[in-house]
Amino acid sequence: MLGSRLRIARAAMRLSLRELSERIAGLVSPQAIGKYERGEDVPSRPVLKALSAALGVSIAHLESEEQLTLESVDFRKGMNSAKEEASVQAKAITLLQHYLEIEAILGLESTDWEKPRGVPFPVNDLRDAEDAARSVREAWSLGNDPIPRLAELLEERGIKVLSVDLDDIDGLAAHAPRRDRDPARVIVVKRNTWSERKRFTMAHELGHMVLAVAQDLNSEKAAHRFAGALLLPADMLRAEVGSKRSTISLAELAALKRRYGVSIQALTYRCRELGIISEATFAGLFKVFAERGWRTPPFKEPECMPEDYEQPRRFERLCLRAYSEKLIDSAHASELLGTQEADLKLRLSFE
Repeated sequence: MLGSRLRIARAAMRLSLRELSERIAGLVSPQAIGKYERGEDVPSRPVLKALSAALGVSIAHLESEEQLTLESVDFRKGMNSAKEEASVQAKAITLLQHYLEIEAILGLESTDWEKPRGVPFPVNDLRDAEDAARSVREAWSLGNDPIPRLAELLEERGIKVLSVDLDDIDGLAAHAPRRDRDPARVIVVKRNTWSERKRFTMAHELGHMVLAVAQDLNSEKAAHRFAGALLLPADMLRAEVGSKRSTISLAELAALKRRYGVSIQALTYRCRELGIISEATFAGLFKVFAERGWRTPPFKEPECMPEDYEQPRRFERLCLRAYSEKLIDSAHASELLGTQEADLKLRLSFE
């Protein structure tokens, strides 16, 4: 297991074998590290300590026997990046290991995800994805009301939501098999982006979890349709703006954005797919969005939520709880939270 953990930790930092060897001042060669990762050799204690420090993980973490893998991985991304995909999966595995570790330390009962009845929903037409979103809302008693904090809702339903610094990838959905337990359900979301996009990404990745899309149908389009329907139910949107509009103002779209926590662009897409606005109206609006710079980074739409609004908090709360109950020390808490021990103590107002 040590070799696998070394490989995952190195991939999470996007380091080559040579770069890791350089980080430990050439204490061992790249070839030797490769042998450790393949299980052909075991590092000495001084070498293991140096690797631990270079990778930012504890020796205890590297030596842990539990092994996790991600399966059925679905990415939402802007462009192909095989190296980033590997790095994101490695980061997700490490964070998930920490998440499950703190749940075990606290002795929490099973927190398996609350799977909506009927999952997986068969999708042979994009309208089936619309029906699936309605079923999820019914199963989770959401009605047609806006969802204030989607990350918290998903975590309450047993999905591990992990916030990670990403580049070309917006998020992913996956599950991790566990011994004698149901697989852990995971959604990874890009930390450094606007909250409206995070919300749509999380809804999109939930779609990948609950939909069984026919082979001749584009699964990304199905997940997009599901996300739009989950965040903006058709009945609600038609009641708000009407069933048919020849035009719609930016001020009206901004007001809806404030209420439902989705971008003006997502609202416009949703109005088009429900037939509320025509293709010509849609194209005209998007021309305006492009002129105003809303279609390119940093996507400066008006009325944006704070970036940290849609930030998953449960894992952090569990770590702080374990620390307060003296189940872990400050060094362990800092490692799990990925922060410096001094910063943790300052944050908790300790001298």
